[in-house]
Amino acid sequence: MNAIQIHPLDNVEVLLKPCGDIPAGHKLALRDIKAGENIVKYGFPVGVATKDIKAGEWVHIHNVRTALDETAEYRYDSLPAAACDSSRLKNAVNPSEFNGYLRSNGRAGVRNEIWIIPTVGCVNSIATKLAAKSQALVGGAVEGIYTFTHPYGCSQTGADHARTRKLLAALCRHPNAGGVLVLSLGCENLTAEEFRKALGPVDGNRVKFLVCQDVDDELAEGSKLIRELAGAMKDDRRVSLPVSKLIVGMKCGGSDGLSGITANPAVGRFSDLLIAAGGSTVLTEVPEMFGAEAMLLNRAASREVFDRAVKVLSDFKRYFTSHGETVYENPSPGNKAGGITTLEDKSCGCVQKGGRAQVVDAIGYADPVIAPGLNLMSGPGNDLVSATALTAAGAQLILFTTGRGTPFGAPAPTLKISSNTPLFEKKRNWIDFNAGTIADGTETLDEVSHRLFAYVLRVASGERTCAERTGARGIAIFKDGVTL
Repeated sequence: MNAIQIHPLDNVEVLLKPCGDIPAGHKLALRDIKAGENIVKYGFPVGVATKDIKAGEWVHIHNVRTALDETAEYRYDSLPAAACDSSRLKNAVNPSEFNGYLRSNGRAGVRNEIWIIPTVGCVNSIATKLAAKSQALVGGAVEGIYTFTHPYGCSQTGADHARTRKLLAALCRHPNAGGVLVLSLGCENLTAEEFRKALGPVDGNRVKFLVCQDVDDELAEGSKLIRELAGAMKDDRRVSLPVSKLIVGMKCGGSDGLSGITANPAVGRFSDLLIAAGGSTVLTEVPEMFGAEAMLLNRAASREVFDRAVKVLSDFKRYFTSHGETVYENPSPGNKAGGITTLEDKSCGCVQKGGRAQVVDAIGYADPVIAPGLNLMSGPGNDLVSATALTAAGAQLILFTTGRGTPFGAPAPTLKISSNTPLFEKKRNWIDFNAGTIADGTETLDEVSHRLFAYVLRVASGERTCAERTGARGIAIFKDGVTL
Protein backbone atom coordinates (compact mmCIF):
# COMPACT_ATOMS: atom_id res chain seq x y z
CA MET A 1 0.00 0.00 0.00
CA ASN A 2 1.55 3.31 -1.13
CA ALA A 3 -1.13 5.68 0.24
CA ILE A 4 -3.91 5.77 2.81
CA GLN A 5 -7.32 7.44 2.97
CA ILE A 6 -7.61 8.16 6.69
CA HIS A 7 -11.40 8.70 6.86
CA PRO A 8 -14.19 7.69 4.45
CA LEU A 9 -15.17 11.37 4.03
CA ASP A 10 -11.67 12.45 2.96
CA ASN A 11 -11.07 13.77 -0.55
CA VAL A 12 -7.29 13.31 -0.20
CA GLU A 13 -5.02 10.40 0.56
CA VAL A 14 -1.62 10.49 2.27
CA LEU A 15 1.44 8.92 0.70
CA LEU A 16 3.07 6.26 2.84
CA LYS A 17 5.98 6.08 0.41
CA PRO A 18 7.41 8.67 -2.02
CA CYS A 19 5.66 8.97 -5.38
CA GLY A 20 7.97 10.47 -7.99
CA ASP A 21 9.11 13.84 -6.66
CA ILE A 22 6.42 13.93 -3.96
CA PRO A 23 7.72 12.76 -0.56
CA ALA A 24 5.97 10.41 1.85
CA GLY A 25 3.52 12.17 4.16
CA HIS A 26 2.19 14.48 1.47
CA LYS A 27 -1.35 14.48 0.08
CA LEU A 28 -2.84 13.55 -3.30
CA ALA A 29 -6.37 14.39 -4.46
CA LEU A 30 -8.68 11.37 -4.55
CA ARG A 31 -11.04 13.17 -6.92
CA ASP A 32 -11.36 16.47 -8.72
CA ILE A 33 -11.58 19.33 -6.21
CA LYS A 34 -12.91 22.74 -7.27
CA ALA A 35 -11.37 26.05 -6.22
CA GLY A 36 -13.04 27.16 -2.97
CA GLU A 37 -13.91 23.58 -1.97
CA ASN A 38 -12.78 22.17 1.38
CA ILE A 39 -9.83 19.83 1.57
CA VAL A 40 -10.98 17.03 3.88
CA LYS A 41 -8.58 14.88 5.89
CA TYR A 42 -9.29 12.93 9.12
CA GLY A 43 -12.95 13.53 8.19
CA PHE A 44 -12.54 17.28 8.90
CA PRO A 45 -11.83 20.31 6.69
CA VAL A 46 -8.10 21.10 6.83
CA GLY A 47 -8.06 23.94 4.31
CA VAL A 48 -9.59 25.37 1.16
CA ALA A 49 -8.45 24.77 -2.42
CA THR A 50 -7.14 27.99 -4.01
CA LYS A 51 -7.42 26.55 -7.52
CA ASP A 52 -8.96 23.58 -9.28
CA ILE A 53 -7.14 20.35 -8.37
CA LYS A 54 -7.36 17.25 -10.54
CA ALA A 55 -7.65 13.73 -9.13
CA GLY A 56 -4.16 12.38 -8.41
CA GLU A 57 -2.57 15.84 -8.16
CA TRP A 58 -0.35 16.94 -5.30
CA VAL A 59 -2.31 18.86 -2.64
CA HIS A 60 -0.13 21.25 -0.63
CA ILE A 61 0.73 24.89 0.10
CA HIS A 62 0.79 25.82 -3.62
CA ASN A 63 -2.93 25.12 -4.00
CA VAL A 64 -4.41 25.18 -0.46
CA ARG A 65 -4.94 27.90 2.17
CA THR A 66 -6.14 27.86 5.76
CA ALA A 67 -9.78 28.57 6.55
CA LEU A 68 -9.11 29.61 10.16
CA ASP A 69 -9.77 32.98 11.74
CA GLU A 70 -10.02 34.30 15.29
CA THR A 71 -13.83 34.36 15.46
CA ALA A 72 -14.75 30.69 15.82
CA GLU A 73 -17.49 29.99 18.36
CA TYR A 74 -17.94 26.73 20.22
CA ARG A 75 -21.21 24.93 20.92
CA TYR A 76 -21.77 22.33 23.60
CA ASP A 77 -22.73 19.28 21.59
CA SER A 78 -21.20 16.35 23.45
CA LEU A 79 -20.97 12.83 22.13
CA PRO A 80 -22.76 10.05 24.03
CA ALA A 81 -20.52 8.79 26.82
CA ALA A 82 -20.42 5.35 25.18
CA ALA A 83 -18.75 6.85 22.09
CA CYS A 84 -15.67 7.84 24.11
CA ASP A 85 -15.71 5.16 26.80
CA SER A 86 -12.33 3.48 27.26
CA SER A 87 -13.55 0.98 29.87
CA ARG A 88 -13.80 -1.63 27.12
CA LEU A 89 -9.98 -1.72 27.30
CA LYS A 90 -9.85 -2.29 31.07
CA ASN A 91 -8.26 -5.72 30.88
CA ALA A 92 -6.26 -5.07 27.73
CA VAL A 93 -2.90 -4.37 29.39
CA ASN A 94 -0.63 -6.89 31.07
CA PRO A 95 1.30 -6.29 33.22
CA SER A 96 -0.59 -3.48 34.86
CA GLU A 97 2.10 -2.54 37.39
CA PHE A 98 5.49 -0.85 37.34
CA ASN A 99 8.33 -0.52 39.83
CA GLY A 100 8.46 3.03 41.16
CA TYR A 101 9.02 5.11 44.28
CA LEU A 102 6.02 5.58 46.56
CA ARG A 103 6.19 9.02 48.16
CA SER A 104 4.83 9.89 51.59
CA ASN A 105 1.93 11.83 50.00
CA GLY A 106 0.85 8.79 47.97
CA ARG A 107 2.27 10.01 44.66
CA ALA A 108 4.59 7.82 42.61
CA GLY A 109 8.00 8.68 41.22
CA VAL A 110 9.61 6.90 38.29
CA ARG A 111 13.03 8.36 39.17
CA ASN A 112 14.74 9.12 42.49
CA GLU A 113 16.84 12.17 41.73
CA ILE A 114 18.12 15.28 43.48
CA TRP A 115 16.97 18.44 41.73
CA ILE A 116 18.61 21.83 42.27
CA ILE A 117 15.99 24.49 41.52
CA PRO A 118 17.26 28.08 41.10
CA THR A 119 14.61 30.64 42.00
CA VAL A 120 16.44 33.27 39.93
CA GLY A 121 18.70 33.18 36.90
CA CYS A 122 21.50 34.98 38.79
CA VAL A 123 22.45 31.74 40.60
CA ASN A 124 22.46 29.51 37.52
CA SER A 125 26.24 29.17 37.52
CA ILE A 126 26.26 28.21 41.20
CA ALA A 127 23.56 25.60 40.60
CA THR A 128 25.54 24.14 37.70
CA LYS A 129 28.73 23.96 39.78
CA LEU A 130 26.90 22.31 42.67
CA ALA A 131 25.41 19.66 40.39
CA ALA A 132 28.81 18.90 38.87
CA LYS A 133 30.56 18.88 42.25
CA SER A 134 28.05 16.42 43.73
CA GLN A 135 28.09 13.71 41.06
CA ALA A 136 30.08 11.37 43.32
CA LEU A 137 26.88 10.96 45.35
CA VAL A 138 25.07 9.38 42.39
CA GLY A 139 24.60 5.66 42.83
CA GLY A 140 22.40 3.32 44.82
CA ALA A 141 19.20 5.13 45.73
CA VAL A 142 20.31 8.44 44.19
CA GLU A 143 19.71 8.03 40.47
CA GLY A 144 20.97 11.43 39.37
CA ILE A 145 21.66 15.03 40.39
CA TYR A 146 20.41 17.73 38.02
CA THR A 147 19.76 21.43 37.93
CA PHE A 148 17.26 23.23 35.71
CA THR A 149 18.53 26.71 34.96
CA HIS A 150 16.42 29.57 33.59
CA PRO A 151 16.72 33.36 33.18
CA TYR A 152 13.76 34.44 35.33
CA GLY A 153 12.73 35.00 38.95
CA CYS A 154 13.57 38.69 38.91
CA SER A 155 12.69 41.75 36.78
CA GLN A 156 9.28 40.20 36.16
CA THR A 157 5.84 41.58 36.99
CA GLY A 158 2.26 40.40 37.32
CA ALA A 159 1.30 37.20 35.57
CA ASP A 160 4.87 36.44 34.42
CA HIS A 161 6.19 36.57 37.96
CA ALA A 162 3.29 34.41 39.19
CA ARG A 163 3.86 31.81 36.44
CA THR A 164 7.56 31.53 37.28
CA ARG A 165 6.81 31.09 40.99
CA LYS A 166 4.05 28.57 40.31
CA LEU A 167 6.08 26.45 37.89
CA LEU A 168 9.23 26.31 40.01
CA ALA A 169 7.20 25.37 43.08
CA ALA A 170 5.51 22.59 41.12
CA LEU A 171 8.91 21.21 40.07
CA CYS A 172 9.98 21.18 43.73
CA ARG A 173 6.95 19.01 44.52
CA HIS A 174 7.51 16.60 41.61
CA PRO A 175 7.53 12.92 42.64
CA ASN A 176 10.58 12.11 40.49
CA ALA A 177 12.64 14.28 42.86
CA GLY A 178 13.56 12.39 46.01
CA GLY A 179 15.36 15.49 47.24
CA VAL A 180 15.33 19.17 46.25
CA LEU A 181 17.70 22.05 46.91
CA VAL A 182 15.99 25.43 46.39
CA LEU A 183 18.74 27.90 45.50
CA SER A 184 18.09 31.64 45.92
CA LEU A 185 20.28 34.73 45.62
CA GLY A 186 18.69 36.94 48.26
CA CYS A 187 17.71 40.19 46.56
CA GLU A 188 15.46 38.93 43.73
CA ASN A 189 11.74 39.59 43.27
CA LEU A 190 11.03 35.93 43.97
CA THR A 191 12.25 36.06 47.56
CA ALA A 192 12.92 32.92 49.55
CA GLU A 193 10.04 33.81 51.88
CA GLU A 194 7.62 34.29 49.00
CA PHE A 195 8.73 31.03 47.43
CA ARG A 196 8.28 29.09 50.68
CA LYS A 197 4.68 30.36 50.84
CA ALA A 198 4.03 29.23 47.26
CA LEU A 199 5.58 25.85 47.96
CA GLY A 200 3.55 25.15 51.09
CA PRO A 201 4.41 22.52 53.72
CA VAL A 202 7.37 20.30 52.79
CA ASP A 203 9.45 17.58 54.41
CA GLY A 204 12.54 19.39 55.69
CA ASN A 205 14.62 16.27 55.15
CA ARG A 206 13.68 16.22 51.47
CA VAL A 207 13.60 19.93 50.59
CA LYS A 208 16.46 22.23 51.58
CA PHE A 209 16.84 25.99 51.07
CA LEU A 210 19.97 28.05 50.48
CA VAL A 211 20.11 31.84 50.12
CA CYS A 212 23.53 32.44 48.62
CA GLN A 213 23.95 36.00 49.92
CA ASP A 214 23.45 34.74 53.48
CA VAL A 215 26.49 32.43 53.61
CA ASP A 216 30.24 32.90 53.25
CA ASP A 217 30.79 29.97 50.87
CA GLU A 218 27.70 29.00 48.89
CA LEU A 219 29.42 26.03 47.21
CA ALA A 220 30.49 24.51 50.52
CA GLU A 221 27.07 25.09 52.10
CA GLY A 222 25.21 23.85 49.04
CA SER A 223 27.34 20.71 48.87
CA LYS A 224 26.60 20.00 52.54
CA LEU A 225 22.85 20.31 51.95
CA ILE A 226 22.99 18.02 48.93
CA ARG A 227 24.84 15.42 51.03
CA GLU A 228 22.04 15.68 53.59
CA LEU A 229 19.44 15.10 50.85
CA ALA A 230 21.34 12.05 49.62
CA GLY A 231 21.41 10.73 53.17
CA ALA A 232 17.64 11.12 53.49
CA MET A 233 17.19 9.15 50.25
CA LYS A 234 19.56 6.27 51.04
CA ASP A 235 16.83 3.81 51.98
CA ASP A 236 14.49 4.63 49.08
CA ARG A 237 13.62 1.55 47.02
CA ARG A 238 11.47 0.79 44.02
CA VAL A 239 8.28 -1.12 44.82
CA SER A 240 5.51 -2.56 42.68
CA LEU A 241 2.85 0.10 42.01
CA PRO A 242 -0.37 0.09 39.96
CA VAL A 243 -0.29 1.92 36.62
CA SER A 244 -3.22 3.98 37.93
CA LYS A 245 -0.54 6.10 39.67
CA LEU A 246 0.99 7.13 36.33
CA ILE A 247 0.43 10.55 34.77
CA VAL A 248 1.84 10.72 31.25
CA GLY A 249 2.29 13.93 29.28
CA MET A 250 1.72 13.86 25.51
CA LYS A 251 3.52 16.18 23.11
CA CYS A 252 4.59 16.36 19.47
CA GLY A 253 7.21 18.38 17.65
CA GLY A 254 8.89 18.40 14.26
CA SER A 255 5.78 16.66 12.92
CA ASP A 256 5.38 15.34 9.40
CA GLY A 257 2.49 14.08 7.29
CA LEU A 258 2.76 10.63 8.86
CA SER A 259 2.60 11.87 12.48
CA GLY A 260 -1.21 11.91 12.46
CA ILE A 261 -1.33 8.40 10.95
CA THR A 262 1.31 6.50 12.92
CA ALA A 263 2.93 8.01 16.04
CA ASN A 264 0.09 10.25 17.26
CA PRO A 265 -2.67 7.62 16.96
CA ALA A 266 -0.37 5.10 18.66
CA VAL A 267 0.02 7.51 21.58
CA GLY A 268 -3.76 8.06 21.51
CA ARG A 269 -4.37 4.34 21.79
CA PHE A 270 -1.79 4.16 24.59
CA SER A 271 -3.69 6.97 26.35
CA ASP A 272 -6.93 5.00 26.11
CA LEU A 273 -5.21 1.90 27.52
CA LEU A 274 -3.68 3.81 30.45
CA ILE A 275 -6.95 5.57 31.26
CA ALA A 276 -8.83 2.27 31.17
CA ALA A 277 -6.35 1.02 33.77
CA GLY A 278 -7.06 4.02 35.99
CA GLY A 279 -4.15 6.26 34.94
CA SER A 280 -4.06 9.79 33.56
CA THR A 281 -2.75 11.57 30.48
CA VAL A 282 -2.25 15.28 29.73
CA LEU A 283 -2.55 16.92 26.30
CA THR A 284 -1.32 20.48 25.76
CA GLU A 285 -0.14 22.62 22.77
CA VAL A 286 -3.32 24.71 22.62
CA PRO A 287 -2.40 26.52 19.35
CA GLU A 288 -2.21 23.09 17.75
CA MET A 289 -5.78 22.36 18.75
CA PHE A 290 -7.08 25.28 16.64
CA GLY A 291 -9.05 23.84 13.75
CA ALA A 292 -9.53 20.50 15.50
CA GLU A 293 -11.32 21.69 18.62
CA ALA A 294 -14.46 19.66 17.92
CA MET A 295 -12.48 16.43 18.16
CA LEU A 296 -11.85 17.26 21.83
CA LEU A 297 -14.76 19.48 22.91
CA ASN A 298 -17.35 16.94 21.79
CA ARG A 299 -15.84 14.51 24.31
CA ALA A 300 -16.09 16.79 27.35
CA ALA A 301 -17.35 14.81 30.33
CA SER A 302 -19.70 17.61 31.37
CA ARG A 303 -20.80 21.13 30.53
CA GLU A 304 -18.42 22.42 33.21
CA VAL A 305 -15.46 20.65 31.61
CA PHE A 306 -16.53 21.97 28.19
CA ASP A 307 -16.64 25.53 29.54
CA ARG A 308 -13.18 25.21 31.09
CA ALA A 309 -11.80 23.83 27.81
CA VAL A 310 -13.36 26.68 25.83
CA LYS A 311 -11.78 29.17 28.22
CA VAL A 312 -8.36 27.60 27.67
CA LEU A 313 -8.83 27.88 23.89
CA SER A 314 -10.28 31.38 23.94
CA ASP A 315 -7.65 32.74 26.32
CA PHE A 316 -4.91 31.50 24.02
CA LYS A 317 -6.53 33.12 21.01
CA ARG A 318 -6.64 36.41 22.93
CA TYR A 319 -2.97 35.95 23.76
CA PHE A 320 -2.22 35.72 20.03
CA THR A 321 -4.38 38.65 18.96
CA SER A 322 -3.19 40.89 21.82
CA HIS A 323 0.26 40.70 20.23
CA GLY A 324 -1.10 41.41 16.77
CA GLU A 325 -0.57 37.82 15.65
CA THR A 326 -2.95 35.56 13.76
CA VAL A 327 -3.93 32.25 15.34
CA TYR A 328 -2.91 30.35 12.21
CA GLU A 329 0.76 31.46 11.93
CA ASN A 330 1.75 27.81 11.70
CA PRO A 331 2.88 25.18 10.53
CA SER A 332 6.67 25.52 10.58
CA PRO A 333 8.90 25.10 7.51
CA GLY A 334 9.85 21.63 8.72
CA ASN A 335 6.18 20.68 9.08
CA LYS A 336 5.49 21.84 5.53
CA ALA A 337 8.44 19.90 4.16
CA GLY A 338 6.98 16.84 5.87
CA GLY A 339 3.60 17.24 4.19
CA ILE A 340 1.56 19.37 6.63
CA THR A 341 -0.16 22.17 4.72
CA THR A 342 -2.21 24.26 7.17
CA LEU A 343 -2.71 24.64 10.90
CA GLU A 344 -5.94 22.66 10.62
CA ASP A 345 -3.98 19.85 8.98
CA LYS A 346 -1.40 19.98 11.78
CA SER A 347 -4.01 20.23 14.54
CA CYS A 348 -6.14 17.33 13.32
CA GLY A 349 -3.02 15.16 13.38
CA CYS A 350 -1.85 16.58 16.71
CA VAL A 351 -5.03 15.80 18.65
CA GLN A 352 -4.86 12.14 17.61
CA LYS A 353 -2.66 11.82 20.70
CA GLY A 354 -5.84 12.31 22.77
CA GLY A 355 -7.26 8.96 21.68
CA ARG A 356 -11.00 8.41 22.21
CA ALA A 357 -11.44 8.84 25.96
CA GLN A 358 -13.61 11.49 27.57
CA VAL A 359 -11.97 14.80 28.43
CA VAL A 360 -12.29 14.87 32.22
CA ASP A 361 -10.70 18.27 32.93
CA ALA A 362 -9.11 21.36 31.39
CA ILE A 363 -6.44 22.93 33.59
CA GLY A 364 -4.32 26.05 33.56
CA TYR A 365 -0.62 26.33 32.78
CA ALA A 366 1.36 24.14 35.20
CA ASP A 367 -1.73 23.34 37.27
CA PRO A 368 -1.65 19.86 38.85
CA VAL A 369 -3.60 16.98 37.35
CA ILE A 370 -6.25 15.97 39.87
CA ALA A 371 -8.83 14.11 37.76
CA PRO A 372 -7.91 10.60 36.54
CA GLY A 373 -8.34 10.36 32.77
CA LEU A 374 -7.63 12.62 29.80
CA ASN A 375 -6.78 16.21 30.77
CA LEU A 376 -6.25 19.25 28.56
CA MET A 377 -3.72 21.81 29.80
CA SER A 378 -3.10 25.41 28.76
CA GLY A 379 0.30 25.78 27.12
CA PRO A 380 1.94 26.83 23.86
CA GLY A 381 3.22 24.58 21.11
CA ASN A 382 6.88 25.34 21.86
CA ASP A 383 8.49 22.02 22.69
CA LEU A 384 10.50 22.82 25.80
CA VAL A 385 7.97 25.29 27.25
CA SER A 386 5.08 22.85 26.98
CA ALA A 387 7.12 19.81 28.05
CA THR A 388 8.22 21.75 31.16
CA ALA A 389 4.59 22.59 31.92
CA LEU A 390 3.61 18.92 31.50
CA THR A 391 6.28 18.01 34.05
CA ALA A 392 5.01 20.68 36.44
CA ALA A 393 1.47 19.30 36.07
CA GLY A 394 2.75 16.05 37.56
CA ALA A 395 3.62 13.97 34.49
CA GLN A 396 6.27 11.47 35.58
CA LEU A 397 7.22 10.92 31.95
CA ILE A 398 6.42 12.43 28.56
CA LEU A 399 5.68 10.81 25.20
CA PHE A 400 7.04 13.01 22.41
CA THR A 401 6.17 12.12 18.83
CA THR A 402 8.20 13.48 15.92
CA GLY A 403 8.61 13.05 12.19
CA ARG A 404 11.75 15.16 11.90
CA GLY A 405 13.62 14.40 15.13
CA THR A 406 14.81 16.43 18.11
CA PRO A 407 17.34 15.75 20.91
CA PHE A 408 15.80 17.79 23.74
CA GLY A 409 14.59 16.44 27.06
CA ALA A 410 12.33 17.78 29.82
CA PRO A 411 12.98 17.27 33.55
CA ALA A 412 10.75 14.18 33.34
CA PRO A 413 11.99 11.30 31.15
CA THR A 414 11.06 12.22 27.58
CA LEU A 415 10.41 9.29 25.23
CA LYS A 416 10.86 10.13 21.54
CA ILE A 417 8.56 8.28 19.16
CA SER A 418 9.27 8.46 15.42
CA SER A 419 6.46 8.62 12.90
CA ASN A 420 8.59 7.00 10.21
CA THR A 421 11.19 4.24 10.13
CA PRO A 422 13.94 6.17 8.25
CA LEU A 423 14.10 8.70 11.12
CA PHE A 424 14.30 5.91 13.71
CA GLU A 425 17.13 4.24 11.82
CA LYS A 426 19.04 7.48 11.23
CA LYS A 427 18.79 9.01 14.72
CA ARG A 428 19.05 6.08 17.10
CA ASN A 429 20.72 8.40 19.64
CA TRP A 430 17.56 10.57 19.67
CA ILE A 431 14.65 8.20 19.06
CA ASP A 432 13.49 5.62 21.60
CA PHE A 433 10.56 4.00 19.81
CA ASN A 434 9.50 3.53 16.19
CA ALA A 435 5.83 3.88 15.21
CA GLY A 436 6.77 3.99 11.51
CA THR A 437 6.12 0.26 11.31
CA ILE A 438 2.43 1.17 10.92
CA ALA A 439 3.18 2.97 7.66
CA ASP A 440 5.55 0.16 6.65
CA GLY A 441 2.71 -2.31 7.03
CA THR A 442 4.68 -4.56 9.40
CA GLU A 443 2.58 -3.79 12.50
CA THR A 444 -0.96 -2.73 13.22
CA LEU A 445 -1.91 0.28 15.33
CA ASP A 446 -3.01 -2.05 18.13
CA GLU A 447 0.28 -3.93 18.06
CA VAL A 448 2.32 -0.72 18.21
CA SER A 449 0.22 0.75 21.03
CA HIS A 450 0.63 -2.36 23.17
CA ARG A 451 4.36 -2.41 22.44
CA LEU A 452 4.49 1.25 23.47
CA PHE A 453 2.60 0.50 26.69
CA ALA A 454 5.11 -2.19 27.61
CA TYR A 455 8.00 0.16 26.83
CA VAL A 456 6.52 2.95 28.97
CA LEU A 457 6.31 0.57 31.92
CA ARG A 458 9.98 -0.34 31.45
CA VAL A 459 10.94 3.33 31.45
CA ALA A 460 8.72 3.97 34.48
CA SER A 461 10.56 1.10 36.17
CA GLY A 462 13.98 2.63 35.53
CA GLU A 463 15.03 2.05 31.90
CA ARG A 464 16.67 5.27 30.67
CA THR A 465 15.58 7.16 27.56
CA CYS A 466 17.91 8.46 24.86
CA ALA A 467 17.57 12.00 26.21
CA GLU A 468 18.55 10.81 29.69
CA ARG A 469 21.56 8.91 28.37
CA THR A 470 22.79 11.96 26.43
CA GLY A 471 22.15 14.35 29.33
CA ALA A 472 19.46 16.36 27.53
CA ARG A 473 17.58 17.95 30.43
CA GLY A 474 16.20 21.47 30.59
CA ILE A 475 13.28 23.77 31.30
CA ALA A 476 11.70 26.80 29.67
CA ILE A 477 9.17 29.06 31.40
CA PHE A 478 6.26 30.70 29.55
CA LYS A 479 6.71 34.50 29.39
CA ASP A 480 4.31 37.13 28.11
CA GLY A 481 4.96 40.40 29.93
CA VAL A 482 7.61 43.08 30.24
CA THR A 483 11.16 42.67 31.54
CA LEU A 484 12.07 45.42 34.01
